[in-house]
Amino acid sequence: MQGYKIMRYFIDLSYDGTKYHGWQAQKNAISIQKVLSGAISMMLREDVNLTGCGRTDTGVHAREYIAHMDIYKELGRPQLSKLVFKLNSYLSSDIAIRQIYPVRHDAHARFSARLRTYKYYITLVKDPFLVNHSYYHYGPVDMDMMNCGAEMIMKYSDFTSFSKVDSDTKTKICKVSHARWERSENLLVFTISADRFLRNMVRAIVGTLLDLGTVKMTLRDLKLVIEAKNRSDAGDSVPACGLFLERVVYPEDIMLP
Repeated sequence: MQGYKIMRYFIDLSYDGTKYHGWQAQKNAISIQKVLSGAISMMLREDVNLTGCGRTDTGVHAREYIAHMDIYKELGRPQLSKLVFKLNSYLSSDIAIRQIYPVRHDAHARFSARLRTYKYYITLVKDPFLVNHSYYHYGPVDMDMMNCGAEMIMKYSDFTSFSKVDSDTKTKICKVSHARWERSENLLVFTISADRFLRNMVRAIVGTLLDLGTVKMTLRDLKLVIEAKNRSDAGDSVPACGLFLERVVYPEDIMLP
């Protein structure tokens, strides 16, 4: 479409990932990317490809997820608000568009992100209302010991031991700036923030820290696991249902007025 100006927009959305095979579009599976790009393409009457801030696995949820799109339309704030309303009316109840806003042409949903925060929820009692949004763990858990493990993890930068084995990521280096467990009645909540995350990293860390909290390993064992840089030495990955992408942070100057 020569002569038309290409505009880039960020899409801020939330979703319950229970019935989706993650964000990434794939053959013979329903994904957030596929559903959302189809809805936007239909409403804007042009083929729209979406780029997400990261790949979430099957069953993982997002309270804040950012995607970007390039379209041959310059939409003002009233038009964008109308598009948000139309999308929310059309999409199923497990996907919600929070806002759409214009950004610089070089702003990238994935590569421009400076910080990402995940939360993982563990329930200590069987709760039918949390079955798709937490991992039910039976038995006592030493949260203080798990927080000692979380503090140890922040001292390292190579997370090979917590990365999916067949991952094609070029580097396993991540800068973790926050990692801590908190308890709210019968819920244990693990919050972790970093500049980037490897595939399966959070779920593998949680599973390993849970081994620490149930006396299946010691702090010395955890140190050896991290330094071994071998996924098979770490704990099992916990189920996807308890994982939420909570927040994605970008430089303020990428937004257009």
